[in-house]
Amino acid sequence: MASDPAIAAFGSSFTAITLAELGDKTFFVAFLLAARHRGRWVFLGAFTALAAVTVISLALGLGLRSLLPPELVPWLAALLFGGFGLKLLIDAQSMGAQAAEQEAQEAEDLVNAAEAGQSQSKAGGWLVVREAFLLVFMAELGDRTQFATIFLATAPGFTFAALLAGTLAGHALVTGLAVGAGKWIGQLLSERVLYRLSGGLFLVFAAVALREALG
Repeated sequence: MASDPAIAAFGSSFTAITLAELGDKTFFVAFLLAARHRGRWVFLGAFTALAAVTVISLALGLGLRSLLPPELVPWLAALLFGGFGLKLLIDAQSMGAQAAEQEAQEAEDLVNAAEAGQSQSKAGGWLVVREAFLLVFMAELGDRTQFATIFLATAPGFTFAALLAGTLAGHALVTGLAVGAGKWIGQLLSERVLYRLSGGLFLVFAAVALREALG
């Protein structure tokens, strides 16, 4: 999809994941946990969970790609990218102005339920890591970020290593922002704009894959 597939894979996955994760439920989960516990433990647990889901998602995407003859892979990528991009744009159109606040409220309910009856002052480092891992892992499964990762892995020429590096870099950036400046960033986020940017990006991916499919 570019003169250097490794650079294209890294840049595409980094950009797509960064846009998808900003303002996502996992972003607010990390922010809320960091407000109650040490940030480094929250970051470790959240990032480890995101890395685990990333590996699973990339494996699913690469497995799907391996099932088809090489000449059909660009068509598959174009179909998945285009469908996902259109869905994001349609979701953005019907999205209310308070979508980010709703994501934040769902994340707060999730964290409160997990910590009900617990003493925050007694939460040790590894308990915080475990809590952050479990909450983020469960929130990430079936999320738009996971689908984005799976679909990126179907692109012809995109290797596991390059996609993994780009995806993890995006997750590290957004998780670091959530832990370090989540309250300030959360007030600036527009879920509708982020969905539109993500949808437009995947339509660009679809157009490039379609060009490859047509030769």
